[in-house]
Amino acid sequence: MERSLKIALGSFFVSLVVLAIKYAAYWITGSVALLSDALESIINVVSALAVILSVKIASQPPDEEHPYGHHKAEYLSAVLVGSLIVVAALAIMHEAYMGFLHPKPIDAAWTGLAVSSIATIINVAWASLLIRQGRIQRSASLVADGKHLMADVVTSVGVVVGVVLVVLTGITQLDAAIAALVAVHVLWSGWGVLKESASGLLDEAAPPEELARIKEIISLNADDAIEAHALRTRHAGKATFIDFHLVVSAEMSVGQSHDICDKIEDALRKAISGAIVTIHVEPEHKAKHKGIIVV
Repeated sequence: MERSLKIALGSFFVSLVVLAIKYAAYWITGSVALLSDALESIINVVSALAVILSVKIASQPPDEEHPYGHHKAEYLSAVLVGSLIVVAALAIMHEAYMGFLHPKPIDAAWTGLAVSSIATIINVAWASLLIRQGRIQRSASLVADGKHLMADVVTSVGVVVGVVLVVLTGITQLDAAIAALVAVHVLWSGWGVLKESASGLLDEAAPPEELARIKEIISLNADDAIEAHALRTRHAGKATFIDFHLVVSAEMSVGQSHDICDKIEDALRKAISGAIVTIHVEPEHKAKHKGIIVV
């Protein structure tokens, strides 16, 4: 089983455990702020399922209907996760409003907070692993899920502070106020995930540092070519699509130009994980006298 899929399955089980712990904290205290924290964890469970599905689809090889592969399935999943985060924010806002209208005292606050803190510790550890491994595996879904969990951690810390203030001050409306602040924070987190996912769906180019590395590799490995230009890149999950024009001497044979292309492709694939390279060979009168200079 692919490592990304194993991590996604682990995320689902972790989210179930965290949900159970957070709901237990709400059940003990009756706090609307702790309820808002538990509501967000329901979204974590659904998000984890979406990530499992997207990672499984994205790992499938190209076929007749999808000759470029299924890499973008992960971006679709990340958009779904972002949308669910926004839904969670609206649900929390509703609970906060009801809490303002009908404030209730918090029961067994310290016990509930201790239980809730266990869930927060689990989330911190798992979110860090998801973000780190998501970037290593170049999985948009895992990174989005990890960022969502990290936002959940911030939410949980805010809820703990709010419940402590309610206990110390006796102002029960603070419970609902903290829940409302949680909703705003969750909404902002959802917007961030949606924005980042949209860039992948819109074929955003490789980041500047990676683009510079690609240009350097082409320059160092295009022996006997004249220049390279019209370089284009785009990310799609784990794949990085690279295409450009390579200008060679008009007297060069097809076999010689093909050998140069093979050398460049091999170097790019070794340096750039998941590189898919397309090179268009052109005769020297097509030179633009700009672009990538061959060393």
